[in-house]
Amino acid sequence: MLLEGRNVLVTGGSAGIGRAIAIGAARHGADVAINFYDDEAGAASCVAAIEALGRRAVAVCGDVADPATAEAFVGAAAEVLGGVDVMVSNAGICPFHSFLDMPVELFTRTQQVNLHGGYFMCQAAARQMVSQGRGGALIAISSISALVGGEFQTHYTPTKAGLHSLMQSAAIALGRYDIRCNSLLPGTILTDINKEDLADPAKRAHMEARIPLGRLGVPDDLVGPAVFLASDMARYVTGAALLVDGGAFVNLQ
Repeated sequence: MLLEGRNVLVTGGSAGIGRAIAIGAARHGADVAINFYDDEAGAASCVAAIEALGRRAVAVCGDVADPATAEAFVGAAAEVLGGVDVMVSNAGICPFHSFLDMPVELFTRTQQVNLHGGYFMCQAAARQMVSQGRGGALIAISSISALVGGEFQTHYTPTKAGLHSLMQSAAIALGRYDIRCNSLLPGTILTDINKEDLADPAKRAHMEARIPLGRLGVPDDLVGPAVFLASDMARYVTGAALLVDGGAFVNLQ
């Protein structure tokens, strides 16, 4: 029960990595608030799973691309749960597209959801944590894509590098308030974001063959690392980045 007595907020919590972390936090004793955009059924299912573990849960709808959503989400979570101890900025999109004909609208939307949304969510959570005076933890779900490129991800990889950089700078800005700021860098995790791209058996087999642990990741693989960074086990860890990729990044062969 590493998170007993903590209130954990997760953006994009209705599916994929966000849902896994939200439910995983509840398993470790946390009360949880999730943000979601349009997946009402997924959000309701996540809340039900958390409540089935005997924890409190609340789901707040909103588009993270709108800065006002951050204040609304953090405010609602603090009111219902009684404060904010951990923010997991997870919400993100990655509609694959070629570089030379990238639509301005697609580039802009990806920046607004992934990077701007992460910035304002973490800022709103940090303000709440400072006002409470009991410290806290910010965790950004960055990506292995912060460190390597992708032919059809030229709009996406800069946002993930930006989130990692944000946590490094926020760690300096917020250390005096005992707020720790770290990022998780998942490798290829099977979620709705890449479901279509990995539907090709040959491509999936190629991706699996490049991973030393021999398989693609699943959302639950992020739970342990997220709980670690949110807990007192990581009380002297800030400004750090943790790869969760099955060894893909170090495999140069």
